Amino acid sequence: MPIHRLPDNPSLERLRKQAKTLLQYAKAGVPEARALVAEFHPRSPETPKLADAQLVTARMYGFATWRELKDHLGTVERYTRSPHRVAPSEEPAEEFLRLACLTYGSDHPGRTGEADLLLARHPHLATANVFTMAATGSADALAAALAEDPGRAGAQGGPYGWEPLLYLTYARLQTPGGYVAAARLLLDHGADPGAGFLWDGLVSPFTALTGAFGGGEGDQPPHPEGPALARLLLEAGADPNDDQTLYNRGLGGSFSDDTAHLELLLEFGLGRGDGGSWRARLGPALQPPRQLLREELATAALRGGPKRTRLLLAHGAEVNGLGDHPAYGGRTPYELALLHGHTEVAELLAAAGATAALDEMEAFVAACMRGDAAAVAAFGRERAAQALADAPELINRAAEQRKPAAVRLLAALGFDVDHLHHSTPLHAAAWNDDVETARTLIELGADPAIKDTRHGATPLGWAEYGGKRHTAAYLRSSGRQPGNEEI
Repeated sequence: MPIHRLPDNPSLERLRKQAKTLLQYAKAGVPEARALVAEFHPRSPETPKLADAQLVTARMYGFATWRELKDHLGTVERYTRSPHRVAPSEEPAEEFLRLACLTYGSDHPGRTGEADLLLARHPHLATANVFTMAATGSADALAAALAEDPGRAGAQGGPYGWEPLLYLTYARLQTPGGYVAAARLLLDHGADPGAGFLWDGLVSPFTALTGAFGGGEGDQPPHPEGPALARLLLEAGADPNDDQTLYNRGLGGSFSDDTAHLELLLEFGLGRGDGGSWRARLGPALQPPRQLLREELATAALRGGPKRTRLLLAHGAEVNGLGDHPAYGGRTPYELALLHGHTEVAELLAAAGATAALDEMEAFVAACMRGDAAAVAAFGRERAAQALADAPELINRAAEQRKPAAVRLLAALGFDVDHLHHSTPLHAAAWNDDVETARTLIELGADPAIKDTRHGATPLGWAEYGGKRHTAAYLRSSGRQPGNEEI
């Protein structure tokens, strides 16, 4: 049986209850429980005890012993931070830092702008302490502070309990600062280039590199000196196998085929080595470096990145390697590229020796997604009717993948351009800042007044919230927009 991944923010009490339940079922002879004991216990005792059930539970999650699992949970607790849950402070320096940095949970538009206003009213906040010096890139003041006490470079504090290097790389202020010089000072005085935290208990570390690169499900902006900061951190020893950075700039948020971050990480050893200090701390909870290349190739195939595909194949990514994330559905990269209509990526993978196994319905979906009307017609009306009944959200997927030709073809087959699958196809086009797909949907009769089921916002609300100015301008000018909503 495969190793399971621990749940997010794992609880020792919940794992104890899981072990007790396993013991109860194994003693009762439940086949699934007995199979788990046989698979994961080195001796598979006939009459298991609680210690045996705990050992099996630990090994299910990739830990050699129950003690190792408990130690892991202690590590998670030690490094967990929840910046998005920190309440406002009446202390000016604390409140400034709270507003100045990305939190990956409360990053609404204008939030960091409030920090700029606070700093403009109270300029002394820039040098109030080592953390504000880092967040503002006040290199001269930081040099003096570190000369007085070098230990401040690795101190934890401020509203988020972070090291100064994290406040520096997660800050998003408009006022230019000497960030690279400030970061070099911190590193020269002993700051950890791999500094990071576990966001709300998630085991993928949000590192200083993650902060420098930005991105993610909220399309958070990169640091204004992101590339230079990232190179400095990598040169100082930050591990390039940075799972959260890869997610934020790949599978999470809007997608572009930009490869600059990948080129830099590959230059410093992405896909190689032992995973660095965070994998040493978290062990099997983090993916090994080689698996990260598989995930990246799967992402390039899923989301349509020919530049990324070429780069990853050139650096030894396994053409038929499987990504672990549920979004890949256990598919090979080639299958993902075919099913999402990414013809150029599919051709690159096929040329590299990729294989795929699609059934007839999947082949029909692939033809729809690449906008191949002739191939779709060859399947006949019955197949189209079955797809419409079984997968009405296919038109949403086409919009998410920036495929206006596929949207037009699916609409002609009877798919609803306003299909509400949490959100409509027009919401997807708005979030992607994809004017061409948005225009296609409007021309096909899409209703821009429909609100999504999670936030109660229209497509224009999504565009304005995410700063997608091109689509926002188009939707305002389309003459069919009911008004502005906020997410």
